[in-house]
Amino acid sequence: MAKAPLALERFLPYRLSVVTNRISGALSRHYADRFGIGIPEWRVIAILGRYAGLSANQVAERSAMDKVTVSRAVAALEGKGLLERERDDGDKRKSRLTLSGKGQQVYAEIAPLALGFERDLLTALTAEEAVQLDRIIDRLNAKMDAVDAGR
Repeated sequence: MAKAPLALERFLPYRLSVVTNRISGALSRHYADRFGIGIPEWRVIAILGRYAGLSANQVAERSAMDKVTVSRAVAALEGKGLLERERDDGDKRKSRLTLSGKGQQVYAEIAPLALGFERDLLTALTAEEAVQLDRIIDRLNAKMDAVDAGR
């Protein structure tokens, strides 16, 4: 019995990866030259801009980036003076991460750019389709939570 070939261009995980990579790449062009940061650094800034005081592990969990990528992004941001690290009083092996004053300024400039980019991107959809997309993404994430819990 012949098995159906994998049509990669129609394979959902591949298609989602391609579209997210294209969107992230287009967005990163808006801030890479201006602020000298890449996609992982931007994600760390965005997370800490909303949730100050997280550990690097918590940033990794929220961003779905691996710990090595987060660690490199944190080190790069710290080196650029955009992030500050404070040792956790309860566990000296952990650090709490916050944006520096300069990091907060970058966040304040980038967040509106990102939101404007998102608004423009969503013009490809009707309002109803945008709501449906949001629900679909939530359902796919819930399914992946269940898959991860079953491991």
